[in-house]
Amino acid sequence: MKITAAVARAANADFTIEPVELDDPRDDEVLVRIAGVGICHTDLIARDQHIPVPLPAVLGHEASGVVERVGARVRKVKAGDRVVLSFLSCGHCERCEHREPSYCHSFVALNFPGVRADGSSGMRIGGQSVSGRFFGQSSFATHALALERNVVKVTDEVALELLGPLGCGFQTGAGAIMRSLACEAGSSVAIFGCGAVGIAAVMGAAIQRCKTIIVVEPQAARRKLALELGATHAIDPIHEDTAARIREIAAAGVRYAFDSTGIGPVIETALGALALHGTLGVVAAATPDTSIALNLTAAVIGGWTIKAILEGDSDPDELIPELIHHYREQRFPLDRVIQTFPLSRINEAVAAQHRGDCIKAVLIP
Repeated sequence: MKITAAVARAANADFTIEPVELDDPRDDEVLVRIAGVGICHTDLIARDQHIPVPLPAVLGHEASGVVERVGARVRKVKAGDRVVLSFLSCGHCERCEHREPSYCHSFVALNFPGVRADGSSGMRIGGQSVSGRFFGQSSFATHALALERNVVKVTDEVALELLGPLGCGFQTGAGAIMRSLACEAGSSVAIFGCGAVGIAAVMGAAIQRCKTIIVVEPQAARRKLALELGATHAIDPIHEDTAARIREIAAAGVRYAFDSTGIGPVIETALGALALHGTLGVVAAATPDTSIALNLTAAVIGGWTIKAILEGDSDPDELIPELIHHYREQRFPLDRVIQTFPLSRINEAVAAQHRGDCIKAVLIP
């Protein structure tokens, strides 16, 4: 079928809106008409070749939409079902069997090469194959092919076009706090960075009933929003001594710290904010040369844990419906974080998100 997609043709270059030919769904595939798709940092570092996805490519990996057709072997969803698309996993390796699909042994092979197992991409422009199947979807488009493993059926009672970021960014931030770190009621947490992932972490910490929720964020508007969504304290790292302020708020340090920036010195500050036996969670898709300096003696004496977290350590089939429930109960107001743009204005949306004019840009085909 003929669809329209945003195509990444060169690193650090604008996306181009082009007609693309999409395969009919195979026996194990699901054809989804896209209602909304979030722009994630991972899409941009893939475009810019920090993740070596072959170009040209159709990216996009946190979408929502309506199932139009399913292959003969698909049982999980049917035509007309509303779905959120998330990352792809194999379903049968050791980690998948332990309900830890983000650590699927085939995660990289399934989500990044741009092709199916047989080498086909399912997408062509002018008869030439382009990379597709990014995170099992390539959803910067009017339609996408997904699989049973990475579609999650959702309720009819919510605005479908807003739900796409649950497939990655919101799932990562909320899942890190609610699943991976499992912050206890009454505990303290410092959250570094209030982009989409960090704001989702703030909302997750409020759902977990953390007593002290400190955000560290240079943009005033984001600090204000974080306080409205559940943070108890906000620190401006440009004009305040972050470490000193955290110790004023939590003299013994925080039980948990969470970094969504992927910036080495920020992560080092987060480590220094930990209480004895505290845990730091890191999630950012950083550039390959990113590293941190760790004082091993301080880490051992402090009993610190550094926990790297992928996709919030979540099982999308469980966490996405749970977050939608919290959204309906006004405990996870994702609509306050999202700004929508037509797919045709993807470059404008990327620029707005980069400037901080919006937290999460969602493209509407």
